[in-house]
Amino acid sequence: MQMGIPKHSSCRGSFAGSVLSIALVLLAFELAGSSSAIAIPAFARKYSLPCSACHEAWPKLNTFGQTFKDNGFQLMNDRDSPIWQNPSYWPVSFRITPNFHRESTNRVAIDQAGGAEQKVTSQGFDLSGLDILTEGTLYKNISFQMIPAAENDGSFHFESAWVRFDNLAKSPWLNVKVGKFELDSIISEKRMMTLSNNGGSFQLYHFFPVGDSNTFAQIGDNQLGVEVSGHSLNSRRRYSVAVLSSNDGNVNLPSNSYSTFVTASQAFDTGKLGVDRVGAYLYAGEAPTFSLTSGGTPVVGRGNKSFHREGAFGLFYLKKFDFTLYYQHGWDSAFFGTSAPADGTPLPTGAQAPTWNGGFIETHFTVNPQLFFIQRSEWVRVSRQALATNASDLGDMDAYTAGFRWYPFMFSRAGFAFHNEYSILRQKGTSPTGLNLTGSSLMFGFDFAF
Repeated sequence: MQMGIPKHSSCRGSFAGSVLSIALVLLAFELAGSSSAIAIPAFARKYSLPCSACHEAWPKLNTFGQTFKDNGFQLMNDRDSPIWQNPSYWPVSFRITPNFHRESTNRVAIDQAGGAEQKVTSQGFDLSGLDILTEGTLYKNISFQMIPAAENDGSFHFESAWVRFDNLAKSPWLNVKVGKFELDSIISEKRMMTLSNNGGSFQLYHFFPVGDSNTFAQIGDNQLGVEVSGHSLNSRRRYSVAVLSSNDGNVNLPSNSYSTFVTASQAFDTGKLGVDRVGAYLYAGEAPTFSLTSGGTPVVGRGNKSFHREGAFGLFYLKKFDFTLYYQHGWDSAFFGTSAPADGTPLPTGAQAPTWNGGFIETHFTVNPQLFFIQRSEWVRVSRQALATNASDLGDMDAYTAGFRWYPFMFSRAGFAFHNEYSILRQKGTSPTGLNLTGSSLMFGFDFAF
């Protein structure tokens, strides 16, 4: 179950530019089709573009926005350099969501009831986490992003911090990024349009079977490493290869293992219907199964074992509708599946490597840039349990989310959305007594970035 209102990532700006400037930008990128604002409001202010230049509906990028991002937050003109700007310009935005939400879980072990399971429901006014978004160019073809972020209790961490060298050898096919960054997934969890406890993440991006200890291979989490990426001039064709520390983005070298994320995709212009895209990915490597300790404190990971996730995805447009499809096959070592340390201790009798298959379908209906409806259905099925004695459907998951966002105004200084959402998550055999667990979230909030 997802706990706590998820943080956000990336915002956009609004109306401020002229028709001529938009036309020149579109021509420079050789783009066709609909355009819909820059990644954060600061970009909209910098380039004097309307919010619909880069977003179908903030924070979801359109084709032009993806190209701008791929080029290192550059339009490839004189305005890209920070020295072009007035010295008072500061590329910083803040995003937070004051909200009301209701959470319900059907089976929770209650101490005052002797550990018996009861349905628990809570509701009230709350805050999301805070993202402080700063990104842009340090110099021509040297871009950066830094996102200090706070949980809703005020504890801070670095969600993202990287520098990228763009267009090496004067080619968009060679870019190198170093630091902590989002894996290059076109279906971005950092720009997703849902925010509730259960619906505010792609469950499949963070899935591992019941009893599995491999928390390192989460596609939805920002990771530490180096990425080599490239794209065609209009970003129709793209690739990315990243070598990562297998520590799920945690600092101070908790492990000495590495993993690799590889993805490639191709987009097709279907005329009036929009720009469709298909692609595939592989996330594979090794991660520790236990840690050496000193005084009870973990020092460094040991007992590396392998894992992999692979799959395919597609984005398809039908005028104002668009459909996102995603598939994943997953495999973990039997050591992860049984949470057994690879320190010479024998595996439990009958232990085997767990496998699973999952996917989701997300549907968007963009009435206009100010009104956006969303629905997502997500499923995960465990095809092989880590222990043959487990129920065959242990950990199987179904998740459903629906909602809409209304943007009462749009301009380059800030983004603002009235967000409404309901989500439900069901998982087989995961209550404290091994029964099926169901949780639901209802959320109303004001999502804003400034």
